[in-house]
Amino acid sequence: MRRLLTRWRVTLGFVFAVLVVWLAEPTRDSLLLGAAIAVLGEGLRLWAAGHLEKSREVTRSGPYRYTRHPLYLGSATIGLGIAVASHNWIVAVMVVSYMALTLTAAIGSEEAHLREKFGDEYDAYAERRAAPMDRPFSWARAIGNREHHTMLGLASGLTMLALKMWGR
Repeated sequence: MRRLLTRWRVTLGFVFAVLVVWLAEPTRDSLLLGAAIAVLGEGLRLWAAGHLEKSREVTRSGPYRYTRHPLYLGSATIGLGIAVASHNWIVAVMVVSYMALTLTAAIGSEEAHLREKFGDEYDAYAERRAAPMDRPFSWARAIGNREHHTMLGLASGLTMLALKMWGR
């Protein structure tokens, strides 16, 4: 089940996004607060993507100094923001359930992969025994990690919620 959720989480996300927009009842205040929360989540994701050398190393710079999964933490924060922006309890439960199931599965799969690929180096990082890296943020790295796709998705989702709010 974990492998299935990990593999289909993005596709499922698009399906849930349609349901979220359909069921949402955004207000001006819920949209502003939710957008602020979601933008903070995207900021964390962007910072992480600008440091991540996916599958090449155990990254220990930027937000990886403080948390093992800043991309997933950022995604969860975006989800919380969308739930708040939607101003609908059913949507909030859907978003929280989706995020809990898919991110838990993804974290488990990713940690298994990193342990297999990097062994003791990943264990030292996970146990906070590894020294942090000193590397600056890189826009090229963030773009290489396709973070602009998440940014566009968030902007599109917030725009659709705003249009729905203005159309009522």
